[in-house]
Amino acid sequence: MSRVLALKSSILGDYSQSTKLVEEFIKNVDQDKLTVRDLAANPLPMLDFSVATALRATEDLSQDQQSIVDLSNTLIEEIKAADTLVIAAPMYNFTIPTQLKNWIDLIARAGVTFTYTENGVKGLIEGKKAIVVTTRGGIHKDAATDSMTPYLRTVLGFVGITDVEFVYAEALNMGEDAAAKGISEAQSQLAELV
Repeated sequence: MSRVLALKSSILGDYSQSTKLVEEFIKNVDQDKLTVRDLAANPLPMLDFSVATALRATEDLSQDQQSIVDLSNTLIEEIKAADTLVIAAPMYNFTIPTQLKNWIDLIARAGVTFTYTENGVKGLIEGKKAIVVTTRGGIHKDAATDSMTPYLRTVLGFVGITDVEFVYAEALNMGEDAAAKGISEAQSQLAELV
């Protein structure tokens, strides 16, 4: 398999089904071609006035602002170095974890990962594939309650990543049989993507 960037975003540690699914998937990746970033174990700064100011500044950066820009640059370079992103995205309260949103806020940078043109926005990170592994307690795929899928497809496309595949593990809190079926279906889908 080509170079892979794996992002874990669950706050549940060893209890996380999305993390387990991603770890099972990346077992088959050459470790020399794998970068893993655990966004919960090593949280990124939340977008606030100082972070937003740093990411938009063009000169006279303070040391704190420069450290934010350096971190953002590192995250973007990790994407650029990868051919495939594998993103663990459990559903929390009908949306993605804050930890994953923080990563998005640091990599979505005007003039760096996207640009505005006379024809609209153009993503600048092209030629990448993203596999989003999403775990949910209930059943939300193709329902009005699934705002995650369109959001992630939109924001990844915004920076140029338009080849996005979703792997769903659903009904994980709807009884043992339903949970086992949801995990099994996700494992099968991931096995086809290896």
